[in-house]
Amino acid sequence: MTTNGSDSAAKPPAKDPWDLPDVSGLTVGVLGGTGPQGRGLAYRFARAGQRVIIGSRAADRAKGAAEELGHGVEGADNAECARRSDVVIVAVPWDGHAKTLESLRDELVGKLVIDCVNPLGFDKKGAYALKPEEGSAAEQAAALLPDSRVTAAFHHLSAVLLQDESIEEIDTDVLVLGEARADTDLVQALAGRIPGMRGIFAGRLRNAHQVESLVANLISVNRRYKAHAGLRTTDV
Repeated sequence: MTTNGSDSAAKPPAKDPWDLPDVSGLTVGVLGGTGPQGRGLAYRFARAGQRVIIGSRAADRAKGAAEELGHGVEGADNAECARRSDVVIVAVPWDGHAKTLESLRDELVGKLVIDCVNPLGFDKKGAYALKPEEGSAAEQAAALLPDSRVTAAFHHLSAVLLQDESIEEIDTDVLVLGEARADTDLVQALAGRIPGMRGIFAGRLRNAHQVESLVANLISVNRRYKAHAGLRTTDV
């Protein structure tokens, strides 16, 4: 005989995927913040009211770029940027990815790390995807930073559009990958701070390679159509 006791109580309703946390008080650090993608992300977050610190191997270079960006952006060397930030975006060139993260392992302990690096090669035929030994740049980051919370996002954004002060909204979705829902929710919420942008959960880090490699296709689209293509996910 069975009863409708506590063991058979109805499960609570599933969490609304659009119920995202308030991230307005977080400090966002951008490693590689003097490069085009890093500068663009730093500018957009600062313009949205986020506190932003950009990092570089040379503190003077970071401080100079921060002054150019305005909106309260600060500049520091990579180590200080990592230490002072709640969330750290990795926007360094692929060929310096591993070395940079290895050197900052201690500063990134416990931090939410967002890797947006795209491992690409280029030849006469155009851009093509590289596959790191770990599977992807994000998985390499996770292997090098075992005490950090590594996610992946912001791969498919045009640096040109991000830095264009005349553009009010960036019309695109951001695919977000990670192992813990609390972390991917934070990244989605950060993406949503930028007008026109929306963060979409797209799986665990093992799925990062195809997200990173899609940038090679977008580069081909941009060259053919003289555009700055992004992505939109339908029916979500």
